[in-house]
Formats: sequence, structure tokens, C-alpha cells
Amino acid sequence: MPSTPRPLRKLGFLTIGLFDEADPRRGHESTLEIIELGERLGFDSAWLRHRHLQYGISSPVAVMAAASQRTSRIELGTAVIPLGWENPLRLAEDLATVDILSGGRINPGVSVGPPMHFDEVKGALYPDTADVEDFSYERVRRLLDLVRGEPASDFSGVQGFEVFSDRVQPHSPGLGRRLWYGGGSLSSARWAGEHGMNFLTSSVVKAEDREGPYDFAEIQLSHIRAFRAAHPDGEEARVSQGLVVIPTDSASPEQRAKYEEYAARRTPRTASPQGPARLMFAPDIVGTSEEIAERLHAHAAFREVDEVAFALPFTFEHEDYVQILTDMAAKLGPALGWRPGG
Repeated sequence: MPSTPRPLRKLGFLTIGLFDEADPRRGHESTLEIIELGERLGFDSAWLRHRHLQYGISSPVAVMAAASQRTSRIELGTAVIPLGWENPLRLAEDLATVDILSGGRINPGVSVGPPMHFDEVKGALYPDTADVEDFSYERVRRLLDLVRGEPASDFSGVQGFEVFSDRVQPHSPGLGRRLWYGGGSLSSARWAGEHGMNFLTSSVVKAEDREGPYDFAEIQLSHIRAFRAAHPDGEEARVSQGLVVIPTDSASPEQRAKYEEYAARRTPRTASPQGPARLMFAPDIVGTSEEIAERLHAHAAFREVDEVAFALPFTFEHEDYVQILTDMAAKLGPALGWRPGG
């Protein structure tokens, strides 16, 4: 472990973009306003969660496209697009198009596995091919190849008055280096490294050792090190950490009470592995920026990253997010060594 943590180089945030079914535009507009605020505050990146058949962002690529036209500098990411819902070829086209429109600012994060509640949705999603769909890392590899310019067709040339390409168009040359894998296991970390991706690690990891002890930070640290050991760039390979941190520097007494209650309700799940997947959850960190910085500097995994995408809690109000982001940029980021535009 380094004797001192790395200075924070990139400060980002992650939002789920909740909306009311009766007024979905208002929720989506709130998300775009939060991204615009993030750019004004100097954040390096804004990331979108992905939710299907729920009241959150179902189409982050479309939201990134909208955000790209209302911002000029901030990078836009997804954390993460579950590829079990996607056709890699069509997704590659959409991502490249938005990357071109944004001026090369998008950071697509993806993951694999069967879609959630697959038995209930497979009739709508894959009515003819559900039993043969491949939800393994191969689906990511297909996306990587297509984004990076590998052939998608055996034909290119002119047919009549139309010109055809054998690779995805538009092609955005830098996009292939900005693809991220969102993983919570050692195998995911190694696979991402071996395939030259960047690595998103969140507030959820798998406790794969059944004997314990169960220390979230140490498990996450092992994933980061496994990823970098497998990556061609070694220690320079990019890792972004996505813990839930809630600074209270400028919060009202009512906001502080709400934040502390939110974290307290979620704390019991952090004590031991949860469910058959043996998931470990990181405790939410609530307090002043000075208090949060002290806890992060003592966090074994945080000490080895220089990029973060702090996750905004799901259920707060727009004005709460404004306060949290403002304190992150003005107080917490500088306490972690970050400077706007660094």
C-alpha cells in the first residue's frame, strides 16, 4: 500500500436520474440540469446509471446526446450499460455517433450477464433467440472490436448510388480507449485488464473467499491490483472508484438528518456478504468534507486510485443534489488534492 494516497486527479459523480411516471420529462430535465451544474462547478465527469423497466434512465446514450449539446467540457459516462439488453453492433453505432457529437467526451461503461428478471422479459426482449443468446464476456469483446474499427461486414464498396463501409460508421478513433468495464469480481477485473479496458469499481464487490475476513476495502484493493497486473499499461491503467459519499458542509439541519438516516438504513447490509452472490456493500460516508477526506485517505482501495465517480443517493431531491455537488467541488475535492481542470 502506498504510504500516502494519490492526489485526486479526476472528480466525477454518478446519478440514477429518477423520474415520476406521471411527469417523466421533469425528472430527465433535472438530470440534465445537474450535469450542467457539474460542468459549472468544474467536475471532470458525470456518469449515468442504467435502469430498464424502472423509473430511472433507460436510455443513457440518448441522455448523453442531450447533455452533450448543453455542455462543452465535462466528460459523460455510463455506469453501466448492461449488455444483455443490447445488440453490440447497434450500440457501437450509437456510442460512436454521440462521441462525435460531443467532441470525444463520452466514457461508456458496460457489464455482462443475463438481464435482470430475464425469465419475465425474455419474451419481449429475445422472443426467438433467448435460449441461445451469449451473455458472457464475449458480448463485451464484440462491442470492443466494433468500436475499435474491426470489420462488421464482409462487404464494402459501391452498390448503385450508395457507398458501404465494412466497419461501424461513424468511426470515432479515441472511443476505443475510453471504454470501461464495471466489475465487482476478480475475474472481471482481470478480464478488463487483459482486454485493455478501463475499470469501474463501485460500492459493491463480491466476497469470493468464503472463509473471510470480509473487509470491503481490501477486497476492492485486490480487484484494482489484479486489473492493473493484467493491463498493458500496468500501474497507469485507469481505475475509477464509485463510493457513496455525502458531504454536509453547507447542508441544512434537515438535510443532515435526512442524509444520516439514509446511511443508517443501509448500514446493516455492510456487515457481511449478502445473498447467494455474496455481495459486499461499502458503508455510505456522511459528514463534513474534512471528515470524509480523512476516512477516504484511510481506505485501502481509495489510496490507489486518482479518479472517482461518487454516487449520488437514489432518492434525494434536486436541491439536495445541488448542495452535495457544490460541497464536493468546493470542499471535498480540494481536501483530496483535486483542482478543477486538473
